Amino acid sequence: MIFISQLINGVHVGSIYALVALGYSMVYGIIKLINFAHGDIIMVASYAVWYGAVRMGLPTWAAILLSIVICPLLGMLIEKIAYKPLRGSARISLLITAIGVSFLLQNLARMIFTATPQSLPALIPGKLSVGPWTLSYTTLVTIAVAVVMMLCLNLLVSRTKMGKAMRAVSEDTEAAQLMGINVNHTISFTFAIGSGLAAVAAVLYCCSYPQVSPTMGSLLGLKAFVAAVLGGIGSIPGAMVGGFVIGIAESLTKGYIHSGLADALVFLILIVVLIVRPAGLMGVHRPEKV
Repeated sequence: MIFISQLINGVHVGSIYALVALGYSMVYGIIKLINFAHGDIIMVASYAVWYGAVRMGLPTWAAILLSIVICPLLGMLIEKIAYKPLRGSARISLLITAIGVSFLLQNLARMIFTATPQSLPALIPGKLSVGPWTLSYTTLVTIAVAVVMMLCLNLLVSRTKMGKAMRAVSEDTEAAQLMGINVNHTISFTFAIGSGLAAVAAVLYCCSYPQVSPTMGSLLGLKAFVAAVLGGIGSIPGAMVGGFVIGIAESLTKGYIHSGLADALVFLILIVVLIVRPAGLMGVHRPEKV
């Protein structure tokens, strides 16, 4: 019974990790960038929900919609201002820029909202009893929304014209450009989708942990990055699998070993994966041409 409860908790948290990891994988698959500012998009989304619900007095659905509208626009803005001018530069330049954007967003949030954590009202109250188990509506909604979003993303990438353009740019940017694909629009669209998924993940995260702070996205973003690496960075199915694996491993560690070791286990998994299978569980090793 305890095992089942911990497993459900793991799937719940893993669903959030998977949504965030999808953003990492999509951006890396397109422009080979580890977007370390991605976790801070979650923070911005959370503050948008808080500001809409608490300061503006909007209904919950309107505050959530506000967050989901703001974050894709912010993702595209960051790509245009910070990443596009460095697209032809060395990867280390892009990586340093991403870290800089992350610190910029955190410090702006600290300047505007102060470092004091802000509390959110319960977004999805209530519980459901199923036999010996009691499940919160938050858990059920989180898992259901995550699965639906993943299926929709898979359909977008595999069945739509924009999805084909994304795959083409990921495979060979220059060839895609020669075939008439607008690479700039495709990259911007990818950032918008990734940031939108981060906003959804932020809302789901706030349902479980209703507190917002300027640094809340750092650890969550790092764990999602580990999930993306575990599944195979650049692989959309891999990001999903990696998110669930990390969530379940973390939950079982808290339940059976010690809650203080849960975060350490996540990064231990990262080290083991990089040693044993650097391409990840579902990633494909591609030798670079020199």
